[in-house]
Amino acid sequence: MARFSFFGEGLPEIDLAELKGKLIVLEGTDGVGRSTHIGLLKQWLENHGHAVLDTGMTRSALAGKRLKQAKEGNTLGGITLSLFYATDFADRLENEIIPALRAGFVVLTDRYIYSLMARAIVRGMDSEWLREVYGFALKPDAIFYLRVNIDDLVTRVLQSGGFDYWESGMDLRMGEDLYESFIRYQKWLLAEFDKMVEPYGFEIIDASSSIEEVFTDLRWRVDSVVESNGG
Repeated sequence: MARFSFFGEGLPEIDLAELKGKLIVLEGTDGVGRSTHIGLLKQWLENHGHAVLDTGMTRSALAGKRLKQAKEGNTLGGITLSLFYATDFADRLENEIIPALRAGFVVLTDRYIYSLMARAIVRGMDSEWLREVYGFALKPDAIFYLRVNIDDLVTRVLQSGGFDYWESGMDLRMGEDLYESFIRYQKWLLAEFDKMVEPYGFEIIDASSSIEEVFTDLRWRVDSVVESNGG
């Protein structure tokens, strides 16, 4: 019996019973430490004998480079941006994630469809339409939601290089002040993530703690997923 399932119709000609690996997602807004913990988890899992693939947004061979280039112009509309991200995700799912799962890898992904949906919703996209668009996605084994409050998030972003145009929601024209736009946009995103906790089964991780404390919590939870044989 297949352990995996799709959110909707799924990709064609995929035998889910062949997928033996584990699909683990780290979600949350920019600045919460997702990339740091993906790196730490990858090293820890490999040191314990697991084959690991780490992946994330805008890394597909098909669309990743073009998506980054298109965003540099700061002119993408909501629908175009959503479909661009969906193309990037679909390519990585079909050509990276599923082959790795078939080979028994632990797949660690830095964000998944949840970030893509949350970003699109705050840009006016219909949530039902988005669920249909991402119906081809696999349901993960676990989704760990790294959550911080807005004050901690601002501090971290300032320490790590400042505010980004897209992560500040400047394309939404909420005002000319980058700081105020960032606050409003990130609060909006956090609210959308919080709405997803129950329906999608997010496990909340308090990301305001130290890196060591967060990693200890994540490591314990990831280990229980990796060692589990259940679906």
